[in-house]
Amino acid sequence: MKTRGFEIVSKYKDAGLHLPQRSTRHSAGYDIESIETVTFGAGEIKLIPTGLKAYMQPGEVLYMYDRSSNPRKKGLVLINSVGVIDSDYYNNPDNEGEMFMQMMNILDRDVIVEKGDRVCQCVFMPFLVADGDDEVEKSDRLGGFGSTGK
Repeated sequence: MKTRGFEIVSKYKDAGLHLPQRSTRHSAGYDIESIETVTFGAGEIKLIPTGLKAYMQPGEVLYMYDRSSNPRKKGLVLINSVGVIDSDYYNNPDNEGEMFMQMMNILDRDVIVEKGDRVCQCVFMPFLVADGDDEVEKSDRLGGFGSTGK
């Protein structure tokens, strides 16, 4: 039985991708790379594809964090501060659960993210729900990136 981890989405099965790894034994985060080269104009926001999806147990979430060196070394920031990948995002019918890194170029010149550059790191965590009636708007996720609340 699989507990938690990463898989390559179908459209990138033959792209030579490898699954994310932690840099050291005590690292909490798994380094996430860009699957393609992406050029950002000054101030531009873009989604960087990863070619990956994540599976986890109910009651768990995957948080995507900016690498601490991005602003200083690359002029990029994770524009939504922390990406939240819910367990039901995995294998959704819209985009198979592919994770994207939503980045912004904070420089006044073009910035290039090369294929294979480590851009973000992901950490699996448990989450808690509030007491009381925990009703949800819909029971099944039907869409991909940014689909809840539509």
